Amino acid sequence: MAGLNIVIRQLMKEKRDVILSILFGFIAGIAAVGLFTASGYLISQAALGVPITALTVIIAIVKLLGFTRALSRYSERYFSHRATFTMLSHIRVQFFEKLQSLTPSRVQRFRTGDLLSRFVSDVESLQNFFLRIFYPPIVLVLIFLSTVLFTLYFSFWIALLLVIGLLLSTVILPALFAKVRQTTEQPVQEKRSDLSAQATELLFGYQDLKIHQKLADQGEAFNTANDELIQAQTKERKHELWNQVLDGWVGLLMAWAVLAVGGWLIVSGQMDGVWLAMFMLLTLTVFENTQPMAAFPQYFLENKKAANRIFFNENEAVNEPIQPLGDAGAIDISFRGVDFTYPNEPRATLKNVSLSIPSDSKTAVIGASGSGKSTLLQLILKLEEASVGEVYINSQAVSQITPESLWQQTNTVMQDQQFFTGTIRDNLLSDASDEQLTYALKRARLTDFSLTDEVYEKGDNLSGGEKQRLAIARLFLRDTNLWLLDEPTSSLDQVTAREVMTEILRDAENDTLVIVSHNLKGLENMDHIIVMDHGEVVEQGTFDELMARKGYFYQLKEIEKDTL
Repeated sequence: MAGLNIVIRQLMKEKRDVILSILFGFIAGIAAVGLFTASGYLISQAALGVPITALTVIIAIVKLLGFTRALSRYSERYFSHRATFTMLSHIRVQFFEKLQSLTPSRVQRFRTGDLLSRFVSDVESLQNFFLRIFYPPIVLVLIFLSTVLFTLYFSFWIALLLVIGLLLSTVILPALFAKVRQTTEQPVQEKRSDLSAQATELLFGYQDLKIHQKLADQGEAFNTANDELIQAQTKERKHELWNQVLDGWVGLLMAWAVLAVGGWLIVSGQMDGVWLAMFMLLTLTVFENTQPMAAFPQYFLENKKAANRIFFNENEAVNEPIQPLGDAGAIDISFRGVDFTYPNEPRATLKNVSLSIPSDSKTAVIGASGSGKSTLLQLILKLEEASVGEVYINSQAVSQITPESLWQQTNTVMQDQQFFTGTIRDNLLSDASDEQLTYALKRARLTDFSLTDEVYEKGDNLSGGEKQRLAIARLFLRDTNLWLLDEPTSSLDQVTAREVMTEILRDAENDTLVIVSHNLKGLENMDHIIVMDHGEVVEQGTFDELMARKGYFYQLKEIEKDTL
């Protein structure tokens, strides 16, 4: 219910429209009951041969109720839909804000199609919350109570029948429907999310699937997900229709019961026969308002799941930091007893890591694949949070630093860079002049590119090396104090890599630079080298110090010699 509580809070921001919707819904419903009630009385009186002049008032009331019903129904639709659409806009904004409150790495753990399904389909399904869950029971109870009080003036027994019918339609049957739904439920939201995820993976992986001749297998998985969604929707629709049929039968049985009881009251002299047609039409009309309750269990369960999927795992939200990172020139970094384990992973990625990276230093982090090198950068950037211990930047705990102030002072190239549909200019992500943008491309050794050259989605028309150089060109357009580079030149040839690194070192001369690399060449120029293995820091020091120890780093250099 936590998700639905948030939806209710968002809905209550439109309290005025909600109240007006209920008011006009009640007026429209009670006007319909009054219209048919008056019509029944009019029919009975006309059958008795009452002069038309005596019926003028009743005829006028019938016409007035007809106009009132139409105008109130229009107003109810207007205010209820305005409240619903405004609520949906609030929910979309809140969902996006929730994603922003998570670290980028946590967002990336969601399947793309699943996120799209939550943002589009699940949010859209909440349009039924006010129109099918929140609003109908309130209006129904108000209409029934008014009708019962009116009927009670004429007959206790008919009023009792209406109360019994109300309990059957609004409490007993919906509870039974909900019980059946829970035992035979088909998770439509999950099926829809799976289909969306299958579709996005099929599109994103189309080239690789085509090359490896596995497109048919992925297509079959997509078709299976589609069939499962159709089956779930079909079963859900059958339940809804059965609920409507049973609810209709309750209204019909109540009408027959009123007819029988009314006939008995007339025969026993407890009621005038002129009221019988009135009560019959009253009963048939008032039970038309119970039809939304037939679908209440379905919409309630659907909206509950949708709300929980949209407002997911509140505990994953990052605690709000309280202070920005001070702008004090070059930056120093320290890890103090840091452990880190990725969610749902059995082994720790980092184990009791303690290290220091002095300000204005050039540090290389090396080690085998999977040793935890890239995770160090993610913790510094606050893309992840330490499970144990703390990371400090300029003596400030990273957990208490606002991420925006940290990223503002950081130049970053991670292993995976995102590129967008547009031009080279768009993908440089800078407001600099064209001359500055062109110079950055030149320094990144992308002289063959112009600012107007087209870039496909995810940079699919760029090679691996071109993507790396375009990401590095972004760095030359920023004035920062901290450089965090993860394998920045791994896809470049040796000559280009050396030239690009020379440009980087020139820009970062007075800044703190941390490079994660598998490449052991050029480490002689580093001020500090950190060697990692299986999530632990096994050695650290200068190049000469590590070589003199003849430890793990020395062995790696010896292996490098043997393989060249």
